Amino acid sequence: MTIRLPGARGALRTYEPRREPAPYARAAPAARPQSAPASRTVFSAAHVVADPFADTTPDGPAALDWDATLAFRRHLWSHGLGVAEAMDTAQRGMGLDWAAAAELIRRSAAEARAVGGRIACGAGTDQLTPTAAGLAEVRAAYEEQLALIEDAGAQAILMASRALAATARGPEDYLEVYGHLLRQAAAPVILHWLGPMFDPALTGYWGSEDLDAATAALLEVIAAHPDKVDGVKVSLLDARRETRLRRRLPDGVRCYTGDDFHYPELIEGDEHGFSHALLGIFDPLGPLAAEAVRVLDTGDTQGFRELLDPTVELSRHLFQAPTRFYKTGVVLLAWLSGHQSHFTMVGGLQSARSLPHLARAYELADGLGLFPDPALAEARMKSLLGLQGVLQ
Repeated sequence: MTIRLPGARGALRTYEPRREPAPYARAAPAARPQSAPASRTVFSAAHVVADPFADTTPDGPAALDWDATLAFRRHLWSHGLGVAEAMDTAQRGMGLDWAAAAELIRRSAAEARAVGGRIACGAGTDQLTPTAAGLAEVRAAYEEQLALIEDAGAQAILMASRALAATARGPEDYLEVYGHLLRQAAAPVILHWLGPMFDPALTGYWGSEDLDAATAALLEVIAAHPDKVDGVKVSLLDARRETRLRRRLPDGVRCYTGDDFHYPELIEGDEHGFSHALLGIFDPLGPLAAEAVRVLDTGDTQGFRELLDPTVELSRHLFQAPTRFYKTGVVLLAWLSGHQSHFTMVGGLQSARSLPHLARAYELADGLGLFPDPALAEARMKSLLGLQGVLQ
């Protein structure tokens, strides 16, 4: 059996899908490892499953399929991964409004307690209209979300705020807002530096477009409250800069890579240390990523890289510019893998990538053996292609 896939220039090419999944995708649920990786803390930033039957509009309230959304989180926990909830992978600020995010946090935190899974949730300021907010409003919005997460029993991730980026006059405003939040946090939080390639509204975060100056401001926040900072997630797609920042962190403060281009080398680390992981690409790569880090736990760095290095081409494809639309490819792969029954996204974001882009994502994922049922993935991809006029 073959499938005809459209290329970037419109021509069709023939691809022969694999017949069997890779071993990590083939294992029955009862046989999957339940233990978390030991040498690295690993979070998957998880996507949400839209309700395809809800009568919604792109700029209206989000409607989620709660059963499928929570089932996917159980899938990640079953492989020993932590779940980073209500982050940008969940379309936070790109279709997922605060009301839906709050309910997602409450439900996922309860599910985590029920199954013994690790969870950390994003606290932001998306109740606000960025241009209408002042620093007092920014602080209050953060406080509301932080309180909800702590009441739900989850760890908090202080997400980068569009409202703060629009309001702050310089690094001193970031120091004031984050210092206020860290002083009142009940437990250590994860700070999140999301680069403008993921969200253009965050340009100049930490008070400067000069990344050295921005790094200095971030480090000043951490140095003032090291007991309240579990770690910092760095999503700049710059491995050298992340490594330099990692080496400057106080003892006990983790660096979580959010670099979906260079994650194997950053997780492996060097003689000076390594990065933990909080990655959107670990949504589609969950079983493979967990297996790779467990191999690394044994000291087998070569085996770790042999598993994870081949996935970088897929990740770079999904996260290619405009990077913020990587969620479309992530949800496509979840549908093709059988984790949900449809390819519908909150806000209609399934239309954000071209058909050739989606076809290439399918081809790369199939080549890695990611699909538990390759025949199902092939049939679903053919149905999507057929709707767009690509006859098989």
